This record gives sequence, C-alpha cells and structure tokens, in this order.
Amino acid sequence: MRGFTLFFMAFIPIFAPTGITFCEGNRMVVCIESERQALLNFKQDIIDRSNRLSSWSKNGEDCCKWLGVYCDNITGHVYKLDLKPPSSPPVYASDAEFGVYWRSILRGKINPSLLSLNHLVHLDLSHNNFGGTLIPSFLGSLESLTFLDLSDAHFGGVIPHQLGNLSKLQHLNLGGNSNKLFEAKNLQWLSGFSSLEFLDLSQVDLSKAIDWLQATSKLPSLKELHLSACSLDNDPSSTMINYSSLSVLDLSNNYLSPSVPVWIFSLHSLVSIDLSGNAFEGVIPSSFQNISSLKSLDLSTNSFNSSLPVYLSSNLLQGKIPDSIGNLSSIKTLDLSANQLEGTLPISLENLSNLRKLDFSNNKLRQDISETLKILFICCSDKLESLNLANNNLSGHLTDQLGHFKSLSYLILSQNSISGLIPVSLGNLSSLQYIDVSDNQLDGNLPEHLENPMNLEYMNIAYNLLEGAVSEGFFSSLKRLRVFKASQNKLKFEANSNWIPPFQCQTIELSYWFLGPKFPTWIQFQKDLSTLDISSAGIADVVPSWFWNFTSKMVSLNISHNQLEGEIPFLSVHKLVDLRSNRFSGPLPRILPDVATLFFSNNSFSGSLSSFLCNYKLGEPKLFLLQLETNLLSGEIPDCWLPWQSIRVLNMGNNNLTGKIPDSLGYLGFMFLNLRNNKLTGELPLTLQNNSDLFMLDIGENQFNGYIPKWIGKTFPNLVILSLRSNSFNGHIPDELCELSSLQILDLGVNNLSGEIPTCFQNLTAMATKPNDTDAVIDYFVDGEFIRNELLVMKGRVREYSTILSLVTTMDLSNNNLIGNIPKELTNLAGLQSLNLSGNSLRGNMPFHIGDIKMLESLDVSRNHLSGSIPESLSNLNFLSHLNLSYNDLRGRIPSSTQLQSFDKFSYVGNQLCGPPINENCSKKAETPQNVVNGSHGNEESEGWLEKYMIYVSVAVGFLVGFWGVLGPLFLSESWALAYFATVEAIGGKLSSWRT
Repeated sequence: MRGFTLFFMAFIPIFAPTGITFCEGNRMVVCIESERQALLNFKQDIIDRSNRLSSWSKNGEDCCKWLGVYCDNITGHVYKLDLKPPSSPPVYASDAEFGVYWRSILRGKINPSLLSLNHLVHLDLSHNNFGGTLIPSFLGSLESLTFLDLSDAHFGGVIPHQLGNLSKLQHLNLGGNSNKLFEAKNLQWLSGFSSLEFLDLSQVDLSKAIDWLQATSKLPSLKELHLSACSLDNDPSSTMINYSSLSVLDLSNNYLSPSVPVWIFSLHSLVSIDLSGNAFEGVIPSSFQNISSLKSLDLSTNSFNSSLPVYLSSNLLQGKIPDSIGNLSSIKTLDLSANQLEGTLPISLENLSNLRKLDFSNNKLRQDISETLKILFICCSDKLESLNLANNNLSGHLTDQLGHFKSLSYLILSQNSISGLIPVSLGNLSSLQYIDVSDNQLDGNLPEHLENPMNLEYMNIAYNLLEGAVSEGFFSSLKRLRVFKASQNKLKFEANSNWIPPFQCQTIELSYWFLGPKFPTWIQFQKDLSTLDISSAGIADVVPSWFWNFTSKMVSLNISHNQLEGEIPFLSVHKLVDLRSNRFSGPLPRILPDVATLFFSNNSFSGSLSSFLCNYKLGEPKLFLLQLETNLLSGEIPDCWLPWQSIRVLNMGNNNLTGKIPDSLGYLGFMFLNLRNNKLTGELPLTLQNNSDLFMLDIGENQFNGYIPKWIGKTFPNLVILSLRSNSFNGHIPDELCELSSLQILDLGVNNLSGEIPTCFQNLTAMATKPNDTDAVIDYFVDGEFIRNELLVMKGRVREYSTILSLVTTMDLSNNNLIGNIPKELTNLAGLQSLNLSGNSLRGNMPFHIGDIKMLESLDVSRNHLSGSIPESLSNLNFLSHLNLSYNDLRGRIPSSTQLQSFDKFSYVGNQLCGPPINENCSKKAETPQNVVNGSHGNEESEGWLEKYMIYVSVAVGFLVGFWGVLGPLFLSESWALAYFATVEAIGGKLSSWRT
C-alpha cells in the first residue's frame, strides 16, 4: 500500500497542470480572461435587436456559458464560436414567428478582437446581416481554423486572399451572399487548402476567375464543391482534372453551354450532380449511366429534348416515361417535373425500392390515381417520403391504399381531375405533414373522424366539389394543424358555441363555406392567426367587438360578401383587409401604417374623407390600394394626400363626393384612378400629369368641364382605359389622344364635344390588333380585383365588365356634336370590338371597308345624317351581334348575309332601305321615308322626325290662315278696303287725342 501511495504521489505533478484529477475529472474550467474580454469587445460592434447575446455581459464571469461560445473542457480556451440565428420558420409560420426570426439576425461589423482567440477552430457567422461590408482580411490570421462559415451573411466586395493562409481549413462556405461578393482575379489563393473537404462559393461572382476548374480540381481532399450562380460561362475542358475524392458537384444556375462538360463523366465517385439552370441543349448524354455511385442528378431548367430518369424538371422532355427508368434501383430522388411527358407511370417503377422522393408535377400524365398508387405501393410504400403529381391529367378515386404509405410526409395531387371521397385511411399517415389535393373534383362529405392523431401541419382541399356538414370530430386528430385551406367548396360547419378547436392555425381559408348566420365564435381561440378568409360564408350578424381587438396579429383578413353589420372604430390588421359587399356603416375606420391593401367597396360607410386621410399620426402609411367604391361618402375630396405617397390604386367611384380634384391628389403617381359617378366639378388639375404610369383613368358621370387636356395623350403612354363619359367637356377631340398606343377602351360619350373625329385614331395600335391580355399587369396586384369591373356601353346597353375586361376594346363617342364623315382610317382598327358613334351630326357615306374591323361585335351609328348605301363589307363581320343604323338617310338594299338578316327591323328603321329583315320590297318604288333631325344633346332618345314635321306644318297653316283671313278680302273688294283703312285712321286719331 505504501508503494502504491508513493507511485500515486509521483504522478500528481503530471496531472495537475491539465486540471484533471481522479476526484474532479468532470469539472468545467472557466474561460480565459483575455478571451472573455475579446468576446465583449466583439459584442460592442454587434447590433443585437433581440438581445440574443444578453448572456455576454461583464457580470457573466464564465464566458464558456455564454450563448454560442464553446470552450475546451481541459484548457478553458474558446475553440468554437457559433452565432448563426435560429432556424428560419416555415413559409406558413405566423407573422409573429417571422418577426422573432428577423430580430434574431445580428448586424453590425466584426471586431478584430477575435484575433485574441488563438485556439479558435470553428467560426460560424452565417445567416446574419453585415450590411454588404467586406469580409475582414484579418480572419486569415486565425490559423487554427478548420471550419469557417460566412454564408448568407450579406458580405460584399472582393474576397480577401488572406483567407488562403488558413491551411488547416476543412470547411469553407462563402455562399449565398446575393452576388455581392466577387473574385477580382483568380482562385490561386485556394492552393494551400490541402485539407479542404467542403467548398461553397455559390452566388460569388467568378466571371473573372477563368481558372475556377483548375484551381478547385487541385484540392486533394475535396468532397463537396458548390459553385451555383457564379456567372460561370466557360468550360475549360482541356484542363487536367483530378477530383479524386469529389462526391457532390453543384454547378447549377450558371451559363454553361451547349453540352454537358465531358470531364464530369470521369468522376466515378460522384453521388450527386446538379447542373440545373444552365443552357445545355440537345440529347442528354448516356454517359451519366456509367457513374455507378450516382444517386441524384438534377438537369432541370435546361433545353434538353430527350429523357433520362432523374432530376430533369423544366426541360422540353416529351413522350412517355421509358421503361428503362426501372433500372435505376438505387435512385432516391426522381424529379421529372415541368416537362411535357404523357401517358402513364411505367410498371418498371416498381423496381425503385429505394425511392424517397418522386416529383412528376406539371406534365401531361394521364392515369387513374388508384393505378398510380398501386405501382408506388409495390416499389416503396414503406420508404416514400414525398410524392408530387400536381398539374397532370390524373383521374379516378383516391383509395384506402393511400393509408399504407407510412413514411409519407408530403403529398401533392393538386390540379388534376381526381374525384370521389377523401379516404378515411388518410388518418393512418402518421408522418404526413403536408397535403395538397386542391383544384380537383373531390366530392361528398369530409370524414367524420380521422382515426389516429396526425402530425399534419398543412392541409389544402380548396377548389373541389366537397359538400355536406363538417363535424367537429374531423378536426379532433389535427392538433398540429397550422394551415387549413378549404375555400370554394359547399361545406357547412356549425360548431357549438362552446367549441374550442384543438389546433392553433396561422392560416384559415373557408371562403364559400356556410358558417352562418351567426358570426363564428370559435375563431377567437386562434391566437396565432395571421390569415383569415371567411368570405361568402352566409354570415348575417353584427361583428362582435372582441373580433376587432383580436386582429392585431393578422396579416390578411377577408370577410367580404357576407351581410355583416356594425361600425369599425379601428382596424388593427396588417397588409390586406377585404370588407367588400357587407353592411358596415359609420365613418371609415382608422388603419395601421403598414396596411397595403384595403377593399371597402359596396358598404354604407359615410361621412367625409378628411377624418380618414388627414392628420394621420400612426407613422408613414404604406397603403398601395384603396377601394372605396359604392359607399355613402360625401363632401369634398380633402387636399391632404401628400403623406399617402404609396397609393397606386384608388377607386372612389359611386359616392357623393363634390368639388374639384385637389392638386395634392395628382402627386401620388397612380396606376389606376377611378372617380366615376360622383358630383365632381371643374377642370382636371395639371398635377395629374405626374402620373406617367397610369393604366386606367375613369372620371365618367361627373360634372367636369372645359377642354379635354392635350397632356393626357402626352403623359400617359401606358394608358389602357380612358373614360370621360357623361361630363360637360367641350371643344374638339385633341389629336394628342392618338399617341395613346396602349389604349383599349376610349369612352368620350355624352359630352359637348364638337368638330370632326380625328383621322389619327388609326394610331391607337392596341385597337388595331387582337386585344392584349393585360392580366399580366393587372394580376401583379392582389389578383387584379381592383380593376376587374368597368361600366361600358356596349351592344346598346350599359354592362359591367370584370373578368374579361382586359380583353375588351371599345370606342364610344356617342351623344356629342361631332360633324363630318366617319373617317375611313377607323377601319384600320381591326381589333376593335365595339364602336358607338350614335347621336352626333355625322354625314356622308359609311366607310366602304368597315368590314375590315374583323373583331367588331357591336356597331351603333344611329341618329346621324349618314347617306348612301350600307357597305357590302358589313356582311363580313362574323362576330357582329349588335347593329343599330336607325334614323339616318341610308338608301337601297340591305346586303345579304346571315349576320345582317338576323337583326330585327328596328336596327334599320328611319332610313330608305329595303329587303329583309324589313318589309319593304326592293322591286317596288319606295315611299319617301320618315327622317330624323338630330335631337338636343344629352337625350338618349331624340324626338322623332314626324312629330317635328307636324309642328312645322301646324305653324305654317296657322300663319296662312291668319294672314289671308284678314288681308285676303281687302284685295278682293275695293269698298271693304276703303272702309277698313278709314276705320284704322279713325282709331289712330282717337289714340293721339288721348295721348295729348
């Protein structure tokens, strides 16, 4: 025992310096003071909005316990610094969750105090925001580093070549910095990385580094190379390649072309290749099949025209999927999405026993979904994790076989023609997190119960034919549900008043469900709700007061097209609010400054705009779209629009607004402006010239006067819709309007315009071609809702055009005082669908080639003074469905055609015409027809010619009777004449005596 004691005592000096004892071998040592101070200095230059580094304080003596700091258990030296933020939330996370994430991102700059951490081997500053600053060159002096990750950290400028001094580096990631980083010369600084296994320079501009292949191929230990989106446009294939250990190669989203580099096929250890998003074309090389270890190949978004079964999405692949696909028995991911593949899934897919992910979406596959599931059940029912067959032509019913895919996490079958019930076996998919079967023909009821608790977080069953009552039991297994989209079905859900949902959703969309008539109270228990759509839900109730306090977390609220009532004092919703077509009353509610879209139309909001617009004190408003159409708003438009600089879409039509358009309104830079059907007066303010991006201007049905401003044609090059209808504009139509080459709808009807129709209207090129679908512009904003309605006089009636508005072309100059001929140049507008020139004083013949307006559906030239015959070319208008030539001086036979004879006689009345459809026989001498004199301006139905003729005749007869009844006898009898003049003279004498 004594010998053992002496032996043990002899080793104490050896163990003591290491801090290890047999009794306290697990004791954690405190950090080194100099390193603690270095970390505090580092923190001083960091902006930490979420206080994530709160543990980094002067009072915290042991820096080894600080967040993101790791110390060696023996020496106490800091060896690892990991300051990346928490993982980003899923796309369907709440606004609050996103807010927490964004605040956790560190900002500021990197302090050189890190150089005091001499033992640092691991540094991770990724996914923060350093504001485009340079990567500090002093990081190249941290010679102990083996791991450096600065990805997605918003660094910019030239990569410092001092990083090449980090000879021990095994992992280097500078990717994801949004092309703000670039290499000024070459990549020779990589040559010292003999131990480097992972290199990611994605989104680094390497356009000047022509040695990229040579420099990276000389890294002997390299296993992963990521050069995505590096502006590579050259393939130095002549370079000697020596990627002896490379298993992952990513060259996606570059400009490599036209064929796949041949050196890739010599890399026999490759497991994953990503060449997507380049400019490769032609036949896909069969040499890929010689890389026996290959498990993932992505050739998507190129221009290949043949098929190979791996990642080949977004190419031009056509035809059927080949049976040889079954030879890839080791493949785990198969992506053939966004091609033009047809037919069915081959039975050989049954051989892909290792398949984890299958994506055939956006093709033309045609198969019964039950057959598809049968094939996949045999191959990989226990391993398949993700299945995407969206946007094909799949049909048939979902069967209970779906419930056997135990590992399935993602199931997307949207945009097909699948019908039948949603199977109860869906409840057996305990791993399922995401399901989208929207836009199919699923029918019947939802299952009353889903058998087992599910991990489902996202469920989309919208746009189907589902119907019937939904039970509370359906939701009992969906405790993790975060997104529920089920709009556009005929489902009914009447929960008990005390029902508390088992889930906490961020998104609930139940448009066109029946949830009423009472307001659903269960919504108040959804504390994380950010998007709510219960529009068209049959709710007829006063909105409870708790609801308006409940919306403070909401990003999007749609309760439109119900019968909701009450006043709204304050709207605490962010981003989008849709209250259309309800019965809300009172003044317009106050809003938050970050609201972008407001739909308030078709309600009973009243009062002036001043309280809503003026003296706004909640911050700088971000409002982009404001729709107030069809309410009871009154008073003048206030002159306080300057704080609302973000508004681009404004609709205040169908109210009781008065006065002039204020100058400040013209400074906002509108894209769409609708002030139709108010009581606005005066002239258009010159400030409207600032709206050079205007697409639509509708100020019809007001009391504006003066000339049509010439600057409209000069300053609105993108104008598609111009309506000045039913005002008091006078003078000539300015030729400058002819410069509106994008104009599709021109309505100047019911004004006091005079002069001739400009011949330069032929320059309205948007009317000269097939109508452009401007939905690409319109749908950029909130599905185009704000412009999808416009009142147009077409086919003799006032009609509201909405969903096809962008395809309409019309010109309406009716009920003015226009004179002269109809310009023959109008016949060049081959894309025009409606032309209304009625109620003017136009003369001369109809244009001989009017039949060249091939798209014409409606033509009205009634109540003018047109003469001559109806042009034969009019019979060539195959789309013509409305014609009115009445009350002119047209003569002769009506041209024969199926189209012209299909109209009734009232289309031709008031002329001297013959032949079908009127009863006048052209073989007989036609009687003198009634004619018409143009009536007074502003009346849609002018007085008939016969009535005016009879008035004139009556006046003439009265004059003749009165004149000749008195003076006639005096000419016939001399004695009567003498007696008459003697009597007149006597009367004159008496009048003179009375005057004196």
